[in-house]
Amino acid sequence: MYLIYLFRRDLRISDNPIFHHLQKHPQFCHILPLYILPPNQIEVSGFLQDPSLESPYPQARSRLGKLRRCGPHRAKFLAESIWDLKESLKHRGSDLIVRVGRMEDVVGQILKQKEFQGKVGAVWMTKDWASEEVDEELRIERAVKEEGDGKIEWKVWDGEEMLLNDNDFPTSDPAQVPDVFTSFRKSFEPLRDNIRVSYCSNRSQLPPVPPNVPTQAAPFSISTSLEDFISSLQKPVQDCGLGPPILKPQGASTAHPFIGGETSAHERILHLLVSGNLSTYKDTRNGLLGEDFSTKLSAYLALGCVTARQINAYMVAFEDGKDLPDFGIRLNTEVNLSNAKGFGNGENKGTAAVRFELLWRDYMRLCMRKFGDGLFSIEGFRERSQSRGPEDVQYRKNKPNSDTSYHWSNLSSPETRYAFDRFIRGETGTGLIDASMRELALTGYTSNRTRQNCASFLAKWLGIDWRLGAEWYECMLIDHDVANNWGNWAYVAGVGNNPRGRDASGGAEGRKFNPVKQAWDYDHNGEYVKAWIAEFEGVPSGNDLGDGKQGWRDVLFQGWKVDDIFRHTKDKRERELREKLKRLEWVNRPLGKIRYQPKDQVQGKKGSDAKRGGTQRTRD
Repeated sequence: MYLIYLFRRDLRISDNPIFHHLQKHPQFCHILPLYILPPNQIEVSGFLQDPSLESPYPQARSRLGKLRRCGPHRAKFLAESIWDLKESLKHRGSDLIVRVGRMEDVVGQILKQKEFQGKVGAVWMTKDWASEEVDEELRIERAVKEEGDGKIEWKVWDGEEMLLNDNDFPTSDPAQVPDVFTSFRKSFEPLRDNIRVSYCSNRSQLPPVPPNVPTQAAPFSISTSLEDFISSLQKPVQDCGLGPPILKPQGASTAHPFIGGETSAHERILHLLVSGNLSTYKDTRNGLLGEDFSTKLSAYLALGCVTARQINAYMVAFEDGKDLPDFGIRLNTEVNLSNAKGFGNGENKGTAAVRFELLWRDYMRLCMRKFGDGLFSIEGFRERSQSRGPEDVQYRKNKPNSDTSYHWSNLSSPETRYAFDRFIRGETGTGLIDASMRELALTGYTSNRTRQNCASFLAKWLGIDWRLGAEWYECMLIDHDVANNWGNWAYVAGVGNNPRGRDASGGAEGRKFNPVKQAWDYDHNGEYVKAWIAEFEGVPSGNDLGDGKQGWRDVLFQGWKVDDIFRHTKDKRERELREKLKRLEWVNRPLGKIRYQPKDQVQGKKGSDAKRGGTQRTRD
C-alpha cells in the first residue's frame, strides 16, 4: 500500500513523528512525500509554463492592505528549505514531490489517477492551528473520503514541533490556557525539567516514491534546480509596493545571511554552542547589528526545519557536558565544545533565556489555537477572552460599556495611506524606526527590539490599524510565523494577552514605546541608525561622536532637529550636511516629533520614562 505524506510547516526528517512511526512500524511499500505550494499564501505565477498566460489563481495578497503575502526574502528561504528536505529524502532512497495548487485539488487528482486507485492506504499530515490551515485540513479530508470511498485512512498527527506536548498540559481543552503568560509559565517551572526528549533518528532508508506519480497539472511546471525554483518564487514578488528602490548604505550587511533547511538549522545550533553565544544570549539579545547577538533560529522554527525540543536537547547535553544528540543529519560542521563558554556548567542565564523564548513561542501558538480568528480581528485576543485573572481587575472595573478605544485608521483615508507608505519605506523621520524598516525591506530581517518599537510606533504614535503592520511583516520577514507575528503585534498594540497592554481607562496606550529613548538606550552611538539610512552618510557616529559632535546623535535619532541644532554652525562640513538633510521630506515633514531628553542632559530634573512618553520594561 501507498502512503501520501503532505508536508506543510514540518520540513524535516529528524524529530518527525510520522517518520519516527514509520521507522518503528514499516507498513507501506511506497511513500509519496508531497509539498504543495498554496496559491492563497504564496505567489505561484512564476511557475507558469508560458509567462504570457494568466494564472488561474488570484494573486496571493493580504486581506486589508492587499500586500504580498510572501515577499522575496522568505520565498528564497522557503525554497532552500524545501530543496534541503528534497536532498535529504533522496539520500534515504526517497524524494520530495513539489506541486502547485490547492492541496485538496492536488490530492484529489492523485487519488483519481488510474495507477493510484486502490493502492493508497493512507493520507497523513501534521496539525497546524492557523485558521486557514484548519480549513484546508477539512477540505483535504473531504477529498480523501470522496475519492477513497471511505477506504483510505485520513490522519492528522501532532507535529510535536513545540517545546511542550499536548499531553504535558493538565487539560486538553485549549480554552483553559491562561490569558496571561506569567501564569502559563509558572505552571511549567522549572522548565528545563518539564520538556520531553526528542526523537533521535536512525539513518535507515525510506520506502521509495511510487511509480507513475502524476506530473504537475497545466498551466504550471515545476523547476528542476534550486536556482530555477528560487527564481520562480521570487520573480513575481520583486515589487512589493515600496515604490522607488531603497538606497542600501555602503558596507551594510544583513544580520540574517543564513540559508534555509534542516541541515543549516542544525549547523546554526552547533555554531551557537561552540562560539558560546547561547551562554551569552541574555546579555546580547537586545543587540541590533551582527549575526550572533540573537540565535536567528526563528525562521527554521517557523518552517519546522528544527523543533524547539531539539534545540533544548542540544542545550541539555551542552549544559551537562555530554555528547550532543545524534539526529541523523548530514552536517559539515566540526564540533569541539571543550573550550566553549558554559560547557558542562549546567543551565546558565543564556540557555535559560533561550528556553524562556521558546516557551513564549509555544504560548503564542496555544493562544492562536484558543482564540482562532480572533488573532486577526482589530480587537485581537483581548475582547475574546473567556476569563480574566486578578491582573485585569482594574481593567474590568474601568472598561467602558461601549468601548471606543479602537480608533485606528485604515487605508481608506489618503492621509493614512501616505503615512503607511512612508512607514514601510523607513521615511518617518524617527531614526530607529526608519533604520529598522529599511533593514527589513532590504534583508528580510530586523531585531526583536526594533520590531517592538516599530509595532508601537505604527499603532500608538501614528494611530494606524496594527494589522496592516502585521501584514507587512508577513510579507517581508524571513522568519514569519502566523502565531508569533500576529500575536506579538496584538501584544504590543495592547489587544493581546498582556495585562499591561491597555491603560487604566481601557484604552490601548498601556505599552507605548518612546523610540527616541529606545535609540539612546540600545543604539547609543547611532551606529545602527547610520548603518541602514544611506542619507546619513557623512554624519558622525560611534567613536566619532566626541566633544562638540553630540548634536549629531540627536539628528540620527530625530532628523528634524538638524536645523535647530546646526542653524548657526560655522563649520563648513556641518553646514553642508545640514543643507543636504534639509532637502529630505522626512526631515522637513516628520510623521511625528517625538521628544526625549536623556537624564544626563537634564539638570536637576527627575522623571520616569513613562512620563516622557517612553516604554516600561518589556518581555523579549
